[in-house]
Amino acid sequence: MKLSIGSDHAGYSLKTRVISYLSSREIEITDVGPSSEDSVDYPDYAHQVASQVSKDLSIKGILICGSANGVAMTANKYQEVRACLAWHHEIAELGRLHNNANILCLPARFMSEDEALKCVDVFLKASFEGGRHERRVSKIKACI
Repeated sequence: MKLSIGSDHAGYSLKTRVISYLSSREIEITDVGPSSEDSVDYPDYAHQVASQVSKDLSIKGILICGSANGVAMTANKYQEVRACLAWHHEIAELGRLHNNANILCLPARFMSEDEALKCVDVFLKASFEGGRHERRVSKIKACI
């Protein structure tokens, strides 16, 4: 499995914990940054993760910022990206099962580390159910 991960300064600590948590698994992790808790602009990292996912659909992404709203909004601008915002593991799982989400966005300021790791686990293990959900997911793309 390939995973691209990024954050802003508010999500930096949780991002490093997620990377450490996943390091023993057979996952090729690309950390797009940042490399410290110094103030940065979340779109710079959300664009990098979303670009990688949109170009290679075998890659999953994780984005982390204070509320996760900004990274989700940025990522969802990309074709083929379906970024879900999850603060509970059941929401992360439904993002994969029903919406075929390929980027998980976590709000570092509004969830415990344990819950964040549960979200990561279910997001990476779950698979899109297809069926009745396929029709709905096909309607997500913008018609411009």
